[in-house]
Amino acid sequence: MFIQTEILANPDEMKYYPGEPVLPSGQAEFPDEESAVRSPLAQRIFMVDGVEELLFGPDFITVTRDEGYDWQILKPLILGAIMEHYTSGSPVILGLEEENTASTQADVEVDEAILDKIKDIIDTRIRPAAQQAQGDVIYKDFKDGFVLVEFVGGAISLLAGINNVLQHYVPEVKGVKDFRDAAPKPGMETPEAREIMRVLDERINPAVAGHGGHIALIDVQEDTVYIRLEGGCQGCGMADVTLKQGVEVEIKAAVPSIAAVLDVTDHAGGTNPYYTPGKSGMEA
Repeated sequence: MFIQTEILANPDEMKYYPGEPVLPSGQAEFPDEESAVRSPLAQRIFMVDGVEELLFGPDFITVTRDEGYDWQILKPLILGAIMEHYTSGSPVILGLEEENTASTQADVEVDEAILDKIKDIIDTRIRPAAQQAQGDVIYKDFKDGFVLVEFVGGAISLLAGINNVLQHYVPEVKGVKDFRDAAPKPGMETPEAREIMRVLDERINPAVAGHGGHIALIDVQEDTVYIRLEGGCQGCGMADVTLKQGVEVEIKAAVPSIAAVLDVTDHAGGTNPYYTPGKSGMEA
């Protein structure tokens, strides 16, 4: 389980993203330990000395600390409490599952039909096209309207086409994401991240696509950018040159506050570093 944190404008508050649902909708406030009687998760966090208040949202937990406590001490203890809760299988709020059962049961058959259709399209239309690109697309999940898949080899170069095909046949699909990028990342919502995405989409990826490659923005944390080289770029012997002389220069020119661009690619896992582009064979 990977839990992300975000320091807020108020230095006494820190937001935690567990990567798992917290509430189905809305927010729940816990101004003190006594108010947490219905929430096993809140009770567990309040067991950490120095926790003053809690706020739960659909995908986050905001913790307010008592004055005089240091986040360097509190942070790992709170992370441990959150992780222990989710591994225990206990509900976030007692009775909430029962309250939502009636509304969710009506959607089960519809959701299964959507899943079956998505999987069928991936198997019959998308995977054959990906295999022509000497890669593969493996279905992982369908969450919040996004199809989460694993891209293998040069298949990442077909992302735009995969989006078009799935959205054409399944209107409920909002888009397609690499399953590794599904967890909430506060740094991706910043103006800097949006500008870096624009540079990648408009200047860098059109150039590397000709070699069957793609460069994905993974996260932005303070003055550091994390990227992943995919498709024909993964495992390529020129990857470091591409990063240092091309990508890093472009990103720093567009966003001067960035001090470093780091490559998190597993280059040893590249199955087709010298991919030769061919016809995708994908049409809506």
